[in-house]
Amino acid sequence: MRYLAVDFGLKRIGLAVSDASERMAFPLKTLYKSTNDQLFAELVAIIRDEGIEGLVVGVPRDLEGRSTMSTRQAENFASKLGSRTGLEVSLVDETLTSAVAEEKLRESGIAPGRRKACLDQQAAVEILNTFLQSRGSCRDRTGSPEVWPD
Repeated sequence: MRYLAVDFGLKRIGLAVSDASERMAFPLKTLYKSTNDQLFAELVAIIRDEGIEGLVVGVPRDLEGRSTMSTRQAENFASKLGSRTGLEVSLVDETLTSAVAEEKLRESGIAPGRRKACLDQQAAVEILNTFLQSRGSCRDRTGSPEVWPD
């Protein structure tokens, strides 16, 4: 099953996709929002073109895990995305994903000016990896959990 992860922002939306085996996440694209209709049209086209079967949206919380205005905006976006696509949307706590993404980009040696262009996509990768790991990343090619010898 292929998933699309969304790092939702009011101006920029980072996207990442999983492979069909649900083992790896890859940066896909950064969308720039001008209107809601434009944004959802682009997302629907990507979902169709990439063969996406499930959606994952990052939901920010404050450092104590409480909801904020941004939390409610991301949840509202996720609800609308699910309604427009007919796909199940999973919500993932995205607390500190941008900081983790920034650190990984810095460690990879990407120039500071280029890092900003990649940051939202890398944050979406972090969100998707969190989701995939929570589902159990040890699966064989049939999707069945692998059995490890004792």
